[in-house]
Amino acid sequence: MYGDLLANIAILVLSGFVGFAVISKVPNTLHTPLMSGTNAIHGIVVLGALVVLGHLPDESPWGVKVILFIALVFGTLNVVGGFVVTDRMLAMFKTKPAAAKASTAVAADAKKGDA
Repeated sequence: MYGDLLANIAILVLSGFVGFAVISKVPNTLHTPLMSGTNAIHGIVVLGALVVLGHLPDESPWGVKVILFIALVFGTLNVVGGFVVTDRMLAMFKTKPAAAKASTAVAADAKKGDA
């Protein structure tokens, strides 16, 4: 029993180190596309958690149900938060109509002043 728990904890710790090593080497320009891809994967994980929660037998311990529900909530928050951050990052690259008109008006005034 303790051997399985120790093996699972070792896998968790090693996967954390590998994840940190991989993510820390990603250039800043790739964070938004990677975040969108991981949001899709996390959506599949949340769907899988819902399936597992729905197929738990009634006699399963309440602790398992609580942990699974908490994991489901955190996974959902991760997906929603990831899409919010991705949307905000992509909004930085959109041109604002009022700002674009103002900048062209300033450029036109500068050309008139030079002439």
